[in-house]
This record gives sequence, C-alpha cells and structure tokens, in this order.
Amino acid sequence: LSLYFHIPFCNTICYYCACNKIITKDHGRSAKYLRYLAKELALQSSFLEGGDHEVAQLHWGGGTPTFLSHGEMRQLMAATHRHFKLIEGGEYSIEVDPRKVDRATVELLGELGFNRMSIGVQDFDAAVQQAVNRVQSEEETLAVIDAARANRFKSISIDLIYGLPKQTLHGFGRTLERIIAADPDRVSIYNYAHLPSLFKPQRRILEGDMPSPDARLQILALAIARMTEAGYVYIGMDHFAKPDDELAIAQRQGRLHRNFQGYSTHSDCDLLAFGISSISKVGPTYSQNVKTLDEYYDLLDSASLPVYRGIELNADDLLRRSIIQSLMCHFELSIESIEIAHLIDFAKYFATELDDLQELVAAGLVRIDDKWISVLPRGRMLVRAISMVFDRYLRADRQRTRYSKVI
Repeated sequence: LSLYFHIPFCNTICYYCACNKIITKDHGRSAKYLRYLAKELALQSSFLEGGDHEVAQLHWGGGTPTFLSHGEMRQLMAATHRHFKLIEGGEYSIEVDPRKVDRATVELLGELGFNRMSIGVQDFDAAVQQAVNRVQSEEETLAVIDAARANRFKSISIDLIYGLPKQTLHGFGRTLERIIAADPDRVSIYNYAHLPSLFKPQRRILEGDMPSPDARLQILALAIARMTEAGYVYIGMDHFAKPDDELAIAQRQGRLHRNFQGYSTHSDCDLLAFGISSISKVGPTYSQNVKTLDEYYDLLDSASLPVYRGIELNADDLLRRSIIQSLMCHFELSIESIEIAHLIDFAKYFATELDDLQELVAAGLVRIDDKWISVLPRGRMLVRAISMVFDRYLRADRQRTRYSKVI
C-alpha cells in the first residue's frame, strides 16, 4: 500500500497556490482535524481484509504538513501505526516549508521515520517572492537541507515553479545556480497554471506581471539545460534526479511509474488517501474525499467514508492510462506490447490520435514507426502535451484549450 495524508492548514497564503488549503494560525483546528483523521484511518482499515496492511510508501502533503506541532505529528504517526505496518526501507516523505521548520523539527521527522523531504522554494528572486507573497531566504532553505542531511534523510528534493509573476530568464538562472550549489538529490520544476477564475488567491497576481509564453518556454529550456549540464537526469514532466537516484535507476530499468504525488518506483501499490479532497487509487478505481471540513466531519460522525465521488475505469480508460504512463515515464511506447496486452489493432483504434500526432512528428518532437512511438529529445519538455493527445476526456472537454496551454 501507499498512504497519502492531506494536511490543509497554512499560516499564510501563497498567491500562486491551487491546493485545497485553510489559512489559519489556530492549532485548535488542526487538533480537531487529527482526531477525525484517526477516525478515517480506523474506518478505512476496517474495510481491508486480513494481513498486516503493509505500507511501502507514505506521504504527508498539503497545505503545510509542518503546520502541525511536534505533538500532533507524533499523534498522527501513532494513529497510522495502529492500523498499518510501515515496512523497513519504504519511502516515507513529507512536504516542508523552510519558513516554518527548525532543526528540532527535522530531527523529529527523522525520528518518526521520514526519510525523504520535498522542500518548497519556487524562486529565490526577491521580486518574484514579493509578487506571490512567499518571502523565503536562501539561508532558511539551506538550513533545512543541512538538518535533513544531518538526520540521514535518503533523498532531498527541491520544488521550483516557472511562469510566476516578475520571473525573468536571468533571475531564474540565478535561482538555478543556487539550487545546483545546494546539491539536492531531486529537483522538480513545475509549470504555474494561472487560473484566477478557479483559484481566488491567484486574483492577487497582476496579469501584466506574468512572463510571456515565449519567456516561459525559454525559462523551461534553460532549466533543462542547466540541470542536465550539472549531471542531473531529466526524468520528464518537471522532474530531475541524480543518476544514482532511485527514480533515475527505475527509469533506466523500465520500472518508473507516475501517480498523484509525481514519479514513483512503486507501480504495484494501491493508494489510500486520507483527509479532505484527497484522492485514492485502488485497482481500476479512483475516489475523492469531500473538500470541506464540515462535510468531512459529518460523514465520519455517521461512520461513513468521506468519499463524494469516484470512477471505475473501463477497458478504454485502462488502455489509455497505460499509454500515457509509458510516454510520461519512458518517452516511448511499444505499439506491439499495447496490442498484445489490450487485444486491439493500434492503428485502427487510435487513427484520430495518430493523425493528430503528425504535426508533432513534422516538428521533430515525435517519431512514429510500425513498432514504436518515441518522444525525441527536443520533444521531452512537451511530453505532457504529447500525452494529452491520448486523453479522451480532454478531447471531450469543450474547454480543453485552457488546459492545453502547457507552456
């Protein structure tokens, strides 16, 4: 199993954030939330059949998981251990805001069993930080990295975002220099999706401060060039890792997988997610929890799982999922293997998609022959757009043009 816990609380708001979050300084709210997380853990585990319920992956995300006090962190991990067995050598990760974490907190996280850390930076440029209301010094970030290494964390990842207001090619280049000097094991560089109609905090970002699409593409190209020159492997879809990192090894061995938390080496895990808005994946199904605290508490008080929607994948969904996984994780697709596994004639089944890909072939981004679809080196930064060609739901969405602006 893989477990995900959504901790929605944050002390302050970052304008770019599209996560389900609650801005508060009241720890009474998190104390109540943890009591209900324990209820959900007990209820969910009661539906699992016998055995130790072994867990190979665990992740705390948010919000800001380190909003929790030390006592609350111990409480949540203790509740988890009551119902699940975290195996030795598993991947146990947490998202960290360096502005809210000291050395003692990192030491506690190591004591609780966390061995991987994702550190939010976004950009070190002062103008960008002011524009998105996330002022964070380089010193704060490096102190957390040093503390994680001192407490023997196996992997340290840094998260950046390109496309933020006030961002420039030169400024982001300086951020990349500092990140490379910090020598993290992994770096994620996410594309900022500006959707102020959906996410109210983004309305505080001025449209005039946004970099142009061409500038965004240049920033992404610079990031890929700088990171690969520094010896990192471009895993794809925003991620870089050192050659000896488990992600890079898994990609070379054809074992790489992608889930809601990003790239993973555990493709065989069912994912159970806890807390508001979290999404579980069990077999051919996905289910999502309710999004508000009141709904969450009410359902658990009635001894009901706090799920409000779900989907069971049909044969076409499973087929397309396997294709998108292959392209995003390995940059290539064996047509023959898909035909054998799913009993289809690929050229007939995907005639429309293959026709759409011809524009990308002509641009030198993709190569197609009788046996393989391969994403060429210059197309790898656009693997998200290439994969979208096979997404039936985006095709059916009349507003898909909003989502296809991937750069």
